[in-house]
Amino acid sequence: MRRLLALREEGALTTGQVRTVAQCLEVTERTVWRWLAAAGRDPAAAREPGSRAQSSTRFTITPEVRHLLALWKGNVAAVHRELAARAARQQPPAAPPSLPTLHRAIQRDLSAGERAGLTAGERAARKHDVFLTRPRGHRNQVWEADHVQAPVLVLVDGQERRPWITWFVDCATDAIAGVAVTPGYPSRESVLVALRSAVLRTSPYGPVGGLPEKVRIDRGKDFLSRTVTAAFGALAVTVEPLPAYTPHLKGTVEGLNRSVERMHLAALPGYAHQPRPGRRPQPVDRSALLSFEEFTAGLLTWVTWWNTEHRPAPLRGRTPLEAWQEDPTPIRDIPPADLWSFTLEDDRAGSRLVTTRGVKFKGRFYVSPWMTGRAGTRVSVRYMPHHRHEIELFDPTTGRHLTTAHLADEATREQIAAVRRARAARTRRLAKDLENAQRARNERHGATTEPSAPRPIDPLTAAEAGRELAASTHTDLTALARPDLIPPTAPPAHWNTPPGLLTASPAADPTGKKTP
Repeated sequence: MRRLLALREEGALTTGQVRTVAQCLEVTERTVWRWLAAAGRDPAAAREPGSRAQSSTRFTITPEVRHLLALWKGNVAAVHRELAARAARQQPPAAPPSLPTLHRAIQRDLSAGERAGLTAGERAARKHDVFLTRPRGHRNQVWEADHVQAPVLVLVDGQERRPWITWFVDCATDAIAGVAVTPGYPSRESVLVALRSAVLRTSPYGPVGGLPEKVRIDRGKDFLSRTVTAAFGALAVTVEPLPAYTPHLKGTVEGLNRSVERMHLAALPGYAHQPRPGRRPQPVDRSALLSFEEFTAGLLTWVTWWNTEHRPAPLRGRTPLEAWQEDPTPIRDIPPADLWSFTLEDDRAGSRLVTTRGVKFKGRFYVSPWMTGRAGTRVSVRYMPHHRHEIELFDPTTGRHLTTAHLADEATREQIAAVRRARAARTRRLAKDLENAQRARNERHGATTEPSAPRPIDPLTAAEAGRELAASTHTDLTALARPDLIPPTAPPAHWNTPPGLLTASPAADPTGKKTP
């Protein structure tokens, strides 16, 4: 537009030039002439041809409007009503912007991310952001680790559960280095087991592995526990905890979480993905559910397929294993015995004594054939978290592994199942009692269609109130206590009793008998 203005000032502007500009901008020739006329009146209009003229009277988005948009969750009509009500309360009354004007201002002054954030929060605004891509680097340069709950119901000891998957993935090659499956909620034990399978490259773990330079994790308490931190520190691995609520900063493992659901878990029986809002979940056929062993076997098969057959687009036609093997970066291995020792939790209670009953640890005794003839020996204890059936004994001076001690007098599976059934029955009974108590505690009130005081609709009779009060009195043992019912006897004569206590107590003869 500035070029056309310059040609017009020089007297060299022709209709053909205007027609050429109109064809390039895909507008009519009349529109270009109108833009030239507006630029002649206001030189600022040449910077944005066709846009509305900036004026001091045009409505713009103010901090007050932004606050109202956040308050009403992006409801523009509600914001307009609020602005109209506020304008009517002013003296003199002001003219609020019309609803179309407010819509145009929001579309013009707020970006798509700001509108989404004011409507649904920061997570929705993040979908409109632009994210950078990290360089892939070389193998074992950076790993990413995460827990993910499988949306599949499996049978664990006859109960329906959704297992958790813990894995480590190499960011340079997309290869899954290690994986561990937990029937229940994962813990630091799950992280240590997955770390062992990721670092070891011997059978049955596969060629992918070795010690990484850095592991990128979120701020889960399992990954940041003292045991896991000590294991990474002993292996000289740098841990990079990411800020909270930033899954995009570990996109490799997050992409793996989505891929395993779409490529494998969605086709399994018992798939129980969260339904859309307003839709009920589909019933699951219990007879078709997989056992935990079958689920784990299928997942490990899929992991092998991912590493050896799947060809992700970023790898340009190669499988993760091919990309791993073509990388010339040296691999740092660690002996399995050392890795096994480093990934155990320390007792941190000093040395313990081997007695004739074994080694006492957390109120239980553990025994092993090695302890025969070694009562009185000092040992240190290390163990896998939550594995209460066995512990590892080490020499407290040299740190040499001595033996694996197993729990003494361990209950049979039938006894454990009976205890679990008794605990479940007790839990159900207690929950029913608490539900009944809560129902009796709640007072029902009648519905109303006009402002009025709450009106109770579940009154008690005098007899019912008396029975409940009597029952509560009998259950309160402190109210039933009568310390003055039987007076205390006098102390024996050979006791050195204070004089005040002697006068307050019944008299007693030297034989210990009461005197009338």
